[in-house]
Amino acid sequence: MDPQLTEYLTQQRWYAGRNRELADAEPALVVALREDIDLVLLDVSYDDGPGERYQLVLRQGDGEVGDALGDPEVANLLLRLIADSATVGPVSFAAEPDAELPAGETARVMGAEQSNTSVVFDEAAILKLFRRVTSGVNPDIELTRVLGRAGSPHVAPLLGTMSLDGGPETALGMLARFADNAAEGWDMAVASTRDLYAEGDLYANEVGGDFAGESERLGQSVAAVHATLAAELGTATAPFPVETMLERLAAVTASVPQVREYAAAIESRYRALDGQPITVQRIHGDLHLGQVLRTPETWLLIDFEGEPGQSLDQRRTPDSPLRDVAGILRSYQYAAFQRLTEGGGNEQRRKQLAARAREWADRNRAAFCAGYAEGGGTEPDAELLAAYELDKAVYEAGYEARHRPHWLDLPLGAIANIVSG
Repeated sequence: MDPQLTEYLTQQRWYAGRNRELADAEPALVVALREDIDLVLLDVSYDDGPGERYQLVLRQGDGEVGDALGDPEVANLLLRLIADSATVGPVSFAAEPDAELPAGETARVMGAEQSNTSVVFDEAAILKLFRRVTSGVNPDIELTRVLGRAGSPHVAPLLGTMSLDGGPETALGMLARFADNAAEGWDMAVASTRDLYAEGDLYANEVGGDFAGESERLGQSVAAVHATLAAELGTATAPFPVETMLERLAAVTASVPQVREYAAAIESRYRALDGQPITVQRIHGDLHLGQVLRTPETWLLIDFEGEPGQSLDQRRTPDSPLRDVAGILRSYQYAAFQRLTEGGGNEQRRKQLAARAREWADRNRAAFCAGYAEGGGTEPDAELLAAYELDKAVYEAGYEARHRPHWLDLPLGAIANIVSG
């Protein structure tokens, strides 16, 4: 195990093993992209369970190891390899048919990501390099390609890919059109709630930053994406996934004591739907306000990778569109209440703001659902939708307990409201 390489790995934001005991890290593949630049697939093993494979683009020299993606020349090398549909050793670079790729005069690494690394070229294209590498069909590439070829205006078209030749299909990266002059849905929603908090005496529809119109248009866009995926990849009928939801509930209650008092009520809600047939299809799988972009023309859905903790096969399994709907609805509560998690302020003021936050969330939830129905989405069954929201809130409780304990009250509050409703 190279100590410099492991030190570099464990300091990266996208490294998922920080809370695990690293046992070993050895290169499984080293491909020289240039004399001083290597693409490395690093196999990582742990003392407490399954290992992982990570993709690195490293500059080797003077006994030091460093990330090379921040160098515009190296980033442009990857862009040129995709444009040329080149092959370097076992790594295949491919441009999509008729794709127009930028010249790569400028290249900048985006800094907000946690699981991948993205480079923007000329504000016209974005290369997403997958850091955790898994064999199998990558749903982000797959669904972006399907939607783009179907002419959907709600996805940034795929321009090219990086993959590993030989053996099982293994995606290494994807190049897509960059949505210039776009705003993230989360940022827009939080700005709206900021206006609401600043005008605590006003109702949600009275403040200047009312978001309900955008929520309705977002609902229409999500419904359109679901309709396109259904038309291109088909639908099926399946029983409500009660056992899958109960497995998640058991795992979370085992690690988050605060959820245990609701476990029986949650299980009862799930079992009441046992055997109920539902329509399933390919969906986004991890949809929330941070996965949508507002361009001057419309809303775009991005990052079709699915729920991070699942296998590729699980992420590609058809599911109810209500899972995506529930993801957005839960995201509204987060946007509305996230400032209240910071504490501070007198009790009366906090109660006033909490009432306004609930009103904002309810208004935008209703607007999104109205837009979803207007856009052709099925009118959701209230009990089914509540079950998918519960499943999402249980997942959030597990996540917040591990990573942001001061936010745990948000999903706990949602669980309490749903089971008592």
